[in-house]
Amino acid sequence: MATTIESTLTGERADLLDALGKARFFLRFTARELDDEQAATRSTASELCVGGLVKHVAAMERQWARFIVDGPSGMPAGDDPAAYEQHAASFRMLPGETLAGILAEYEEIARRTDELVRTLPDLDAGHELPPAPWFTPGTRWSARRVIQHVIGETAQHAGHADIIREAIDGAKSMG
Repeated sequence: MATTIESTLTGERADLLDALGKARFFLRFTARELDDEQAATRSTASELCVGGLVKHVAAMERQWARFIVDGPSGMPAGDDPAAYEQHAASFRMLPGETLAGILAEYEEIARRTDELVRTLPDLDAGHELPPAPWFTPGTRWSARRVIQHVIGETAQHAGHADIIREAIDGAKSMG
């Protein structure tokens, strides 16, 4: 299910939301007709599972949307062990989690992100990235750059999910 984009939205914002919507679609499509056990299955040598990838992408999108609004304070500190553990857990389906629940949360996060992109006063507005070993100190990202990053990460993880899904039951997203 793709997130609806207002028909009056044009230009760059429409393009960003269209690209993000397509990446989200392919990620969610890999989860079609899976039960919770299948969604939590590690079908390759990696630790990844389809449900965990959807959960991770949702958490990542929520975090980056917070960054757009609140700056670095909207993101966990790069040297916080608890934040690292939470990040690692975002790739797994934990006891009590369901694929339906993960997908519903992702849909709500997507709706809020889309609304942010539609209503943000300026895509050039940005913040300095928080201190973390994976960010160059002093680097600033605009809202536009953040949304491009979310699109890229969503598409990358959709590819991971497709490989994992194919190993579970042979189903593919394309082809």
